[in-house]
Amino acid sequence: MRYQLSPRRISMKRSFISATLALVLGLGALPLAAKTSQADPWEYLQPDRDQVIASLNVVELLQRHHYSKPPLDDARSEKIYQGYLKMLDPARSYFTAADIAEFDRWKDKFDDLLKKGDLEPGFHIYKRQLERQQDRLNYVQGLLAKGVDKIDFTVDESLLVDREKAPWAKDVAELDDLWRKRLKDEVLRLKLAGKEPKAIQELLTKRYKAQQARLQQTRSEDVFQAYINAFAMTYDPHTNYLSPDSAENFDINMSLSLEGIGAVLQSDNEHVKVVRLVPAGPAEKSKQISPADKIVGVGQGDEEIVDVIGWRLDEVVKLIRGPKGSKVRLEVIPASNAPNDMTSKVVSITREAVKLEEQAAKKSILKIEQDGRPYKLGVIEIPAFYLDFKAFRAGDPDYKSTTRDVKKLITELQADKVDGIVIDLRNNGGGSLQEATELTGLFIDKGPTVLVRNSDGRVDVLADEQDGAFYKGPMAVLINRLSASASEIFAGAMQDYHRALILGGQTFGKGTVQTIQPLNHGELKLTLAKFYRVSGQSTQHRGVVPDIAYPDVMDNKEIGESALPEAMPWDSIRPAIKPELDPIKPFLTELKNRYDARTADNPDFNFARERLALSRELMAEKTVSLNEAKRRAQQADIEKRQLAIENARRVAKGEEPLKELKKEDEDDVLAQNEEDKKTKPEDDAYLAETGHILIDYLKLNTRLAKQ
Repeated sequence: MRYQLSPRRISMKRSFISATLALVLGLGALPLAAKTSQADPWEYLQPDRDQVIASLNVVELLQRHHYSKPPLDDARSEKIYQGYLKMLDPARSYFTAADIAEFDRWKDKFDDLLKKGDLEPGFHIYKRQLERQQDRLNYVQGLLAKGVDKIDFTVDESLLVDREKAPWAKDVAELDDLWRKRLKDEVLRLKLAGKEPKAIQELLTKRYKAQQARLQQTRSEDVFQAYINAFAMTYDPHTNYLSPDSAENFDINMSLSLEGIGAVLQSDNEHVKVVRLVPAGPAEKSKQISPADKIVGVGQGDEEIVDVIGWRLDEVVKLIRGPKGSKVRLEVIPASNAPNDMTSKVVSITREAVKLEEQAAKKSILKIEQDGRPYKLGVIEIPAFYLDFKAFRAGDPDYKSTTRDVKKLITELQADKVDGIVIDLRNNGGGSLQEATELTGLFIDKGPTVLVRNSDGRVDVLADEQDGAFYKGPMAVLINRLSASASEIFAGAMQDYHRALILGGQTFGKGTVQTIQPLNHGELKLTLAKFYRVSGQSTQHRGVVPDIAYPDVMDNKEIGESALPEAMPWDSIRPAIKPELDPIKPFLTELKNRYDARTADNPDFNFARERLALSRELMAEKTVSLNEAKRRAQQADIEKRQLAIENARRVAKGEEPLKELKKEDEDDVLAQNEEDKKTKPEDDAYLAETGHILIDYLKLNTRLAKQ
């Protein structure tokens, strides 16, 4: 059986919805919204009939067809409530304790109200947030009008920046003090980034006025989408409602992939954060943007860059998208900055479609000298699991696919008499499930490749039906945190069949399948299945854990499935294959010991360890000083430590140390390293170490065979 991931309709019992709708919309029905005073500027925000019907559709679909089928009860009502508050006020800087006390009356009633199609509480809370946001913007603009040059930075006070669990403000006076400090912090960050007071004044004034103008453009659909998503995303982070406008841009909203530059984004409080880059996309090819970077400004061509801090994700998406061949400029705060460092850079990218041939698998030969003997290892880099569906369906015998390309590359590498092969899946975000299955088939005799469990409990087994493995030689698979979905299926199968050493970092952990269900108004993206490895272990949440772990280059707490709220848990089902003797396990301890000894003084490995340790130390700080002298001293200390980490690597590699670490220098170094990797795989520390481990395994295995 071939499992199809294409969207499909899910039948629903319309009688339930019709009956419920009659209660809500008929004579004597519950009001759609409470009456508001004539002075209320948000009175026009009311749910309409289509939205009520859509909400009932969503309730029915989630209860009957979501993979987990959790009950819609008081416990879920509490989750909806807390999730909605976090969505509307993540830093607890708008609502007061009195607001929360008022909202608490609905804490355990959202389940019952949603079943009735009563959307009033969701609209009421949202409108209160708009009112509070308007108050805060008025207040902070009043402070700005006095002039940023009048702010006293000699006072010894601090600001709590991690406010996720902070107590709600007792009253308006406490909010005023919080926002005074927030403004002071923003000004100080920009000042430390080198901006003059006049420029800071203009930037912040324009930012707050723009935010105020966008408040006035709030539509009923914005409220409905936020509220229904607060409900839907209590099931899992990939289940969400798409408004009619969002549904028109399905390709963007399904993966948050930006057409034209090739980047996957997500909201991060007031910022938009880069999650990953599409292989061979314009952003990836620019070598100037990295995962966890924050986009703070967008400009069209040579036009002025628009400040987008505080904007919604969909608004930023609209600015970044554009005609093929046109340029977009992004103002970015690099992830490598210290948490309080607002120093940004401007990146110019030409929008273009990602071409299939540019994502094609590539080969290189890694030459390693070990124990006085030269070795040659074939490296096959697979940026994505691709398949030219159009050519495939048309019966074109020369259609492109990952498996066909890899098969050809293996043949060429074998002709070069390589000692083994490394499959490089770093940063591979997935793609065709069919290709993950067929690629697995190149390396195993025959048998299951992945299991798909549906919401009804049925397990579909995808399998390689062909006898014999195309390549039976030694191999390793190199993965990292950005290896996701199809990459995890392939790497997991190689590990479960004991077919390859799995090396690198823990993968992303997305092991769920979504479908799109059209509604009368918009669409629902719904999780209805889950992937499992042939060993029965889920790839969800935990991902694939390598046999030998390399130092992380990014914080797993910031990127990955486990970093998302309400992520579905890891679990296991009945395995599809019988346990077999693991030929790798007897050597793992020795392989790890040799790896530890070899990398203890490896400059690139130590650099990754020390940089991540510093980043985690800085991210753990909950407060920042608002005293300029203290902040400058802290920043100078951080820059000194960053420079020391960079220079330690340079000296160990015989390079000239830097006198100071400028952002331009760092970008040039990273870009040059990327260029080196294209022609010199030996300069890629993680790839070279993978080669050493594979050679160690070859030698140990040969020694055992001779005993």
